[in-house]
Amino acid sequence: MLKLNDVKTYYGNIHALKGISLDINEGEIITLIGANGAGKSTTLMSICGIVPPRSGSIDFEGHELTTMAPDKIVQLGVVQVPEGRRIFPDLTVQENLDMGAFLRNDKDAIKNELQYIYELFPILAQRRNQPGGTLSGGEQQMLAISRALMTQPKLLLLDEPSLGLAPIIVQQIFEIIKKINKEQGTTIFLVEQNANQALKIAHRGYVMENGAITLTDTSEKLLANDEVRRAYLGI
Repeated sequence: MLKLNDVKTYYGNIHALKGISLDINEGEIITLIGANGAGKSTTLMSICGIVPPRSGSIDFEGHELTTMAPDKIVQLGVVQVPEGRRIFPDLTVQENLDMGAFLRNDKDAIKNELQYIYELFPILAQRRNQPGGTLSGGEQQMLAISRALMTQPKLLLLDEPSLGLAPIIVQQIFEIIKKINKEQGTTIFLVEQNANQALKIAHRGYVMENGAITLTDTSEKLLANDEVRRAYLGI
């Protein structure tokens, strides 16, 4: 579904991604783990066209993304939930979800999607008329994921969904990610510092260090890898 080949991305003269290559198959949950500043978020920004690569290729279902505008990439079905949630704080929960469906005109399907989201996150249904900025951190993360789901993504990019959340909410968020993948068939690319939780729900994983992919394997093998356990699992 998605293939990155020798992608090099810069911030000015700072070489952030140093020729990374990875692939994601339809229906998978793939996680990218690594230390803070390793280049994980830059990888997502490169895929989304927000920080276009200087060289290399990014192919999504036969479409080359490196020369495409971010809004066109969204129209193809590649949607990101950014780090820090980035909801619209002055809009209500309902209005935030309506923004997610901005590019759609299939009213019946939108209505069904909204119903699914309110079943997935009952707390959002209760808070539908509240401004997004009045929600707790966990509720805002649920809203950010839900807003992305309203676009009907083929590939959902999640950037640090557990960041700053209480452990019980983190567990709930990861269970929901698994559910979305299983019930909706949505392919998920998960960037996470919480490597233990991420690898437990992913099919495969990539390890990133200093802008380069240093290791890739099934999640089970990465969880059992001594180097990964020492560096990222605190074992």
